[in-house]
Amino acid sequence: MIPPDPFTPTLDQLRQRTSEKWRRYPADVLPLWVAEMDVTLAAPVTEALITAARVGDLGYPAPARYVEALAAFAARRWGWQFDVSRAQAVGNVMGGVRAAVSVLTEPGDTVVVNCPVYPPFYSSVARAGRVVAEAPLSAAGRLDLEALEAAFSQARTRSTHPAYLLCSPHNPTGTLHRPDELAAAADLARRHGLRVISDEIHAPLVLEGTFTPLLSLEAGRDAVALLSASKAYNVAGAPGAVLVAGPEAGDLRARLATRNVPGPSHLGVIAQTVALREGDAWLDAVLAHLRARRDHLVERLAALVPEVHYAPGSATYLAWLDARDLHLATPRVDTPADLDGLTGPAAWLLANARVALSDGAAFGSGGAGHVRLNFATSVEILDEALTRIAASLSSAG
Repeated sequence: MIPPDPFTPTLDQLRQRTSEKWRRYPADVLPLWVAEMDVTLAAPVTEALITAARVGDLGYPAPARYVEALAAFAARRWGWQFDVSRAQAVGNVMGGVRAAVSVLTEPGDTVVVNCPVYPPFYSSVARAGRVVAEAPLSAAGRLDLEALEAAFSQARTRSTHPAYLLCSPHNPTGTLHRPDELAAAADLARRHGLRVISDEIHAPLVLEGTFTPLLSLEAGRDAVALLSASKAYNVAGAPGAVLVAGPEAGDLRARLATRNVPGPSHLGVIAQTVALREGDAWLDAVLAHLRARRDHLVERLAALVPEVHYAPGSATYLAWLDARDLHLATPRVDTPADLDGLTGPAAWLLANARVALSDGAAFGSGGAGHVRLNFATSVEILDEALTRIAASLSSAG
């Protein structure tokens, strides 16, 4: 039996929110772009935040309990108990990624990524003064060992201390990497002298199968992982993350201490700790409904826009849509700012369907002609978005 639907806020209620998702575009645009769910918060999280405000608990963070709660969650959900003495709370996942890159590599070194991938991978590496090299996913959206070996080999010749920035589960494709794939990629990285940094922010959002933490594998003992409850429990506005160093990763915490890495917010510690400790039932309900939304998206796309191709993933609430057969070019508009910097199908659909999706071109090589759609919303909103897209294409002839 499917548990009660937590995706109950109406469109009018959602438009009362002041997050970037609901303020970036005009009110006639349906925002299905950024990775934020249209969901009611888990009741323990709501109560914890209200209580904090009521008693004036808005001081400086004490994050040890957050790290312990995440360790307990990992043991309970994935059978992995990490050593909390090798973990450090940080401000957010990408901040932790930048910190790990700055410690494990040198300026000018190469960091390998699997494209298409989350756009901040590129900007964060560049901001750290390192250079991105791409190892594309396979046509099936899986880790491609031949592409990785070629990229690792080149990185080794160009760098003193290269690294491999892994996205697991993968954003935007929703790919859930298998243990054998992770082990093979990590072994390959070790043979070529690359340290692995694994962004595992979407780890709790597995719709089918079981998430495998990289650090739980023998091949990942010298790797670093970043985890957080922010995506799964929809609390990006109460930020925090945990950086975990594998048992053979060296004294990473001491090295990070010299970099003045920002920590989590106090409200982030409060919200995410209670979510991890008391939010399992809510998360299970969310996952059940996300599976149903994903399957509904497959069905409605086939019926309304069969030219758009979608290979549904086993994790996340993000759909990577191949819209190349629609041949949608960036439209000509009187005010370019109205397109918000988008290109190709994303720009065309924003202008003509009034639906905001993420621009595939921002996800690296191979992303042009694609869009990323967030299906973590109500059936009504999802259907309205797809109906708008189909109508706009029909009108365009």
